[in-house]
Amino acid sequence: MFQQHYIRSDIKYQLLLSFAGLLLVAVLSIFPPTVTGDLSWRKTVIGSIFSSICVLGILAVFSPNRCLRIFNIGKKKKTVNSDSAKLVSHGTSTVLQGHHPTCGNYDAHIFRIKGKIFCAACVGLLFGGLLALAGAAVYFFGDWRVAEHSSLMVLLGIVGVSFGLFQFKFRNFVRLSVNTLFVLGTLLILIGIDELVHSLFFDLFVVSLIVFWLFTRISLSQWDHEKICSDCEIEDCRIK
Repeated sequence: MFQQHYIRSDIKYQLLLSFAGLLLVAVLSIFPPTVTGDLSWRKTVIGSIFSSICVLGILAVFSPNRCLRIFNIGKKKKTVNSDSAKLVSHGTSTVLQGHHPTCGNYDAHIFRIKGKIFCAACVGLLFGGLLALAGAAVYFFGDWRVAEHSSLMVLLGIVGVSFGLFQFKFRNFVRLSVNTLFVLGTLLILIGIDELVHSLFFDLFVVSLIVFWLFTRISLSQWDHEKICSDCEIEDCRIK
């Protein structure tokens, strides 16, 4: 009980900072500061950093459990060996599919196509990462002019990130779409602020917020999984 309370308090703190960041982004879009001495290589640097984040995110989609271990998320100790941890005992042995237990408690987290099971959130993040990578290439390394739509892009980005933070409230294909919008929302915010402010400092500030939003979203997802398992009444579940 104490551990779960700690996790909830930590997530509330992350959410508070995440929405404070979104509010600051909105203020920047409405009252962009005047910056002198624009750097010619600003877009190249920011585009490279954001693209690297997208690539790392795409790679993490294919190995989410390893990614969580690397960043020390989910510190709960396991009492079973690595082989048995891959199974869920609900009377019969059931393998993980879409890296979720196949029990009905996780039906909202997955979708099926031709008998194959996929994680809705991961597929959404994959689609979003690929689209954001393409968009970053066109804007930061190409000649995509969006000056007249900058404020609107920031607004749409804020909406996308906000929905993405609460992706665990949605089911199946809607969850997939919301996760896609989450990643695209970060790109829209970064492009909008870059176009409005023309500042390396503020661009790096937005990139830092994007990383924080991503980790907040991961923490929320982990908390949701733990809550589902803690509410489960099956006593002999090996994952639990």
